[in-house]
Amino acid sequence: MRLTKRQEAVLIGTVLGDAYLQKTGEKNARLRLEHSEKQQRYLLWKAGIFPRLFQGKPSSIERMHPKTKRIYRYVRYQSSASPVLGSWRKRFYESGQKKIPSNLDTLLTEALSLAVWYMDDGYYYAKDRNSYLYLGCVSKEEAQTAARAIQNNFAVRSRVYNKKKKGFALYFGVADTKKLHKLVRKHLLPEFDYKLLPELRKRPIATSLTP
Repeated sequence: MRLTKRQEAVLIGTVLGDAYLQKTGEKNARLRLEHSEKQQRYLLWKAGIFPRLFQGKPSSIERMHPKTKRIYRYVRYQSSASPVLGSWRKRFYESGQKKIPSNLDTLLTEALSLAVWYMDDGYYYAKDRNSYLYLGCVSKEEAQTAARAIQNNFAVRSRVYNKKKKGFALYFGVADTKKLHKLVRKHLLPEFDYKLLPELRKRPIATSLTP
């Protein structure tokens, strides 16, 4: 099978974000989606983009926080294995570990990809009207690669911040937060409006769950 342009865009955004491409054999991989129980609608929207890959139903899992002993509930959905996902895994996983590829600027070319990445890992700080895109456990060089790709392809500037235990993040100042939000808003699902500037929320035409 071959992925459509829209499927590729969503795949790139979610692999940069929360998704995991799991190796299953020499050439195949499967896409694992996992979100909190509250974001099940978002998970189903993602899976719906790939109707030939996701069959059956998602499963529910629970995890206990080691310190607080609080129970957290998640929803997981795993695709069937495919060589096309195996080929994409090679682009994002070096030596078995997920990385931001050095040629990201050739992959992250669609606003939809950036929007999915922002829905996964973006944060809007209302007090100062700025935004962050959390990158997790990546190197500073990888974070700089992400910043360059976004600037070169979308004309949105960011700075690399070391958030210590949270890993690296991209920081967008007030002006570039506005650029970023205008760019991704039409692709965001309604439940993620809180990640946008107030004046860009409550769109007259909300994004549908239809892939």
